[in-house]
Amino acid sequence: MSRDDRRSLVAALRPAQQLAFGRGEYVEQESFVRASEALALAARAGIAPGVSVLDLCCGVAGPGRFLTRKLGCVYLGVDSSESAVAVAAERARGLRCRFEVADVPPLPSGTFEVVLLLETLLAFRDKAALLEEVARALHAGGRFAFTLEEGLPLTEAERARMPAADTVWLTPLDQLHALLERAGLSVGWEEDWSESHGEVAAALVDAYAADSTEIAARIGQRRLDDLLAAHELWRDWLATGRARKFALVAERLP
Repeated sequence: MSRDDRRSLVAALRPAQQLAFGRGEYVEQESFVRASEALALAARAGIAPGVSVLDLCCGVAGPGRFLTRKLGCVYLGVDSSESAVAVAAERARGLRCRFEVADVPPLPSGTFEVVLLLETLLAFRDKAALLEEVARALHAGGRFAFTLEEGLPLTEAERARMPAADTVWLTPLDQLHALLERAGLSVGWEEDWSESHGEVAAALVDAYAADSTEIAARIGQRRLDDLLAAHELWRDWLATGRARKFALVAERLP
């Protein structure tokens, strides 16, 4: 996707997303995380003025830019998409933000006080390798703040219905805890966000459908169809408990 295509995608979806998230909760996020939830997670992780934050799979970095502006952290966002990083960098002018285009893992060199990963842990099939790299990138006592898409792996029938199913790898909560412990990361805080994110998913489905003519004209009908299909599945899975959403903060042990 080119930089212009990425800008067009963000602009096309913005009106529906602003409506779905509600007043004060939309910050150009490409996820179900509300702005107030991002702030709550940041507080639990100790993000504050001068704290170094590494944001993995940042996309256009809406939440990262929001947290940097609100909290004054020193921010590095990493994403494999050159176009997303270009848009993020354009919109972060004047903020203490840097960006790198890179695949994850490995993680950038150096250590950080906080590693942030919002709504993309499910994209990593090999979570053990990722968590080992996260632990390496944290100072002793550093915090890994992230969201988890929790549940049993998708069935073949479910994978056939989910667009880009090769980026959807659900993980049972007890398995994730074991992987964190093995990597030297101890969970200090955990909260179930399933209900909240189910509400956002349902609101996004309704808003995208209501604005479908305008969105399709800007991004194409096939991309819109895939977007709706994925959001409808998440809406249904979160409503029925097929999948759950958790926010967690884990500390790197000395």
